[in-house]
Amino acid sequence: MDQKGKKGVVVVIDVTAIAATPSLTVTIRGKDTSGKTWTILASAAITGTGTTTLKVYPGLTAAANAVANDVIPDNCEVDFSHGDADSITYSASAHPIA
Repeated sequence: MDQKGKKGVVVVIDVTAIAATPSLTVTIRGKDTSGKTWTILASAAITGTGTTTLKVYPGLTAAANAVANDVIPDNCEVDFSHGDADSITYSASAHPIA
């Protein structure tokens, strides 16, 4: 995700259907020119339907697994990690903030 000229990002995850006991963790990572990544913010495990919002921006009040008081680098990535093979239907969007 190219964030050039942006200071932050809001990532919205909308889970619309689940089967059994799925688990999804979303991680926002910075990425340098060599490809090395580092974690900026990781969500708590998402296990049910609903909307989860992750926010990264300087000056925000940090909240564990939801908000990071940080800047987003020019290059970053959002990783979606499934905890098991149970079905989870979701969509996600990223919104850069100047």
